[in-house]
Amino acid sequence: MRYRSNHILAYVPEGEEGVHIIKQASFFQQSLGMKVFLYRIIEKPSIFQRIFRPKRAKNEQNQALNDLREFADKVVDRDYHKHFTYRIHAGNKLRVLLRQAKKGGYEFIIIGKDGENKGLNNDELDKLISRSVIPIMTVSMKHLVDSVNNIIIPVDVLQTTQKKLLWATYFAKKYKAKITLVSAISLNINLKQSLAWRNAEKLKHMLKQRGINCEVEIIKEKEREKHEVINEFIEKTGADLVIIRTHQDSFAKDVQIGNFVSNVVHGSKIPVFTVNRFLQPMPVDFEI
Repeated sequence: MRYRSNHILAYVPEGEEGVHIIKQASFFQQSLGMKVFLYRIIEKPSIFQRIFRPKRAKNEQNQALNDLREFADKVVDRDYHKHFTYRIHAGNKLRVLLRQAKKGGYEFIIIGKDGENKGLNNDELDKLISRSVIPIMTVSMKHLVDSVNNIIIPVDVLQTTQKKLLWATYFAKKYKAKITLVSAISLNINLKQSLAWRNAEKLKHMLKQRGINCEVEIIKEKEREKHEVINEFIEKTGADLVIIRTHQDSFAKDVQIGNFVSNVVHGSKIPVFTVNRFLQPMPVDFEI
């Protein structure tokens, strides 16, 4: 059995995105009861600095740690800091985050998707999502979630696994939220005869057996891409969280994230919780 940490890793770059990350991490910390590790990643010292100026390199890391604490002071009350642990790592941002995910000790990672130069760009974020062995929750500066009442789960017609419902059930029970299973199809057939409908109904039955309020929505759309339809549905319904499998739209076994998932992640204003095929982690206080 995997060691249960009940910890969240939150990557906090400088600037407004870092402010938003701390605020969003604070909400999930309070509502889920998990401890938050705030990470800042700095540039790796050169070989010359490490050999001839090791004290300077160490001082720069200590200064970065103090800066992160002071940064958090401006975002949340000091009394709240007992829920935070601060970490500074030097190196490539993507490699550091993947290494920490693999090292263990975290249930999931919270990371911004508006990073530009200070955070991860879109390509780096897609790589993190596809390679991380723990779930990734992407959040946008365009929207701050302070409650979770409606959870959206895009359902793919090729989906065969049921394991992604573990996290969905966990979040739904924690927040007493409703789950909406949604799929977009382009075929000119009766919706209730579609494979998407049958798969969604199976998942709906499983969720209802677990005491979850659940609905199914199948959208017929010929003209637009599926991710456009799903993102529009997410915005119209006022959803608070999306949970999605990263490889569900791919035929190839060696591809974990496809265009559909990437476009949902980057197009949605609300947090998107992604789980890939490497592990199916289950929250510490949830048993199925």
